[in-house]
Amino acid sequence: MWAEIVIGLLAGILLAATLGSFLRIPHGFVRSLSFPRLQIFVLAAALVAAALWWVPPSATRWSILAALLVVLVVQTICILPFTPLWKKQSKGRLVDGEDAPDTVSVLSYNVKMSNRDYAAALAIARQADADLLLFMETDQPWCDALEPLRQTHSHVLSAPYPNAYGMILFSRLELSQTTIQCLLMEEVPSFGATVTLRDGQRFRFHAVHPEPPVPTMDSLGRDAELLMVADIVRQERLPSVVSGDLNDVAWSNTTRLFQRVSRLLDPRIGRGFYNTFDARFPFLRWPLDHLFHDARFAIVAIERMPAGGSDHFPMFFRLALTPSAEGADMPEPEDAADREEKKEIVAEGKKLDREAIGVDWET
Repeated sequence: MWAEIVIGLLAGILLAATLGSFLRIPHGFVRSLSFPRLQIFVLAAALVAAALWWVPPSATRWSILAALLVVLVVQTICILPFTPLWKKQSKGRLVDGEDAPDTVSVLSYNVKMSNRDYAAALAIARQADADLLLFMETDQPWCDALEPLRQTHSHVLSAPYPNAYGMILFSRLELSQTTIQCLLMEEVPSFGATVTLRDGQRFRFHAVHPEPPVPTMDSLGRDAELLMVADIVRQERLPSVVSGDLNDVAWSNTTRLFQRVSRLLDPRIGRGFYNTFDARFPFLRWPLDHLFHDARFAIVAIERMPAGGSDHFPMFFRLALTPSAEGADMPEPEDAADREEKKEIVAEGKKLDREAIGVDWET
């Protein structure tokens, strides 16, 4: 009897979390239900085995199994595109040499502000040897410690903050038309820059690190900022790349809306999860650190690198800028409902009258 009650209760919780993740409510608790899809799938599969073993044949048993089947099917539909079983959204390409003139490499690394293992971060940056080195959660001590990277990456955008939203970008490629602005909330910066490749081609690079979805507060700061960036990208004439810790999972409603608005591609689709957070707990991981790109880019390489003391794994990407979008699998364009939802979220976000959520979560 107790096993039946416990299994039934857990199955009900998983079903409620699964269905609740599709609610279009901009609140941290609701948004966070989209994060643990892999974990919910694994727990649901384990509960199926437990129900078959511990719950005797009855209407209750079939109700439990039916609920768990819904959970498994829905979660599978959501996460399957992020496996090699799905068609790749971003086209791939092989190149001769790491410094091919039409390629660019990007390291996106949330260092965790309270992590003071500067040497490890520098070692990871040098190992990656990327053209663009983006560091997030950088306060002034972090920016000072990363200063040696100027020797090889002389173009720098820096916005150190003590609130875990600071960023610094090092580039060995020429940067122009650079901007550092707080799109929505004070002391939550985003970067914009035109990058010139070795062959003279140019593209726009955007670095973002919006608020995290805290279960006790709204998620409007994050949602609105992402959609504002998507709108900016949509209006640009040059091909664009957006990278950073988006504090959102690859399969969420917000991220998919971001793609439909921006028309940028997700290289994870058809390739793998590349879970980046939390590096400290293997069972509690999901993909928070992203790179989205114009369809004219082809993916040369993707790699998750060592954490170096952070709670995030850094991500390394190498892309090639090609003459056309041929071979890419474009996301669906935004429709009238998307435009209305975007307009509402951005309008509500601009009304926020509060400081950015939290600081470094370990302090």
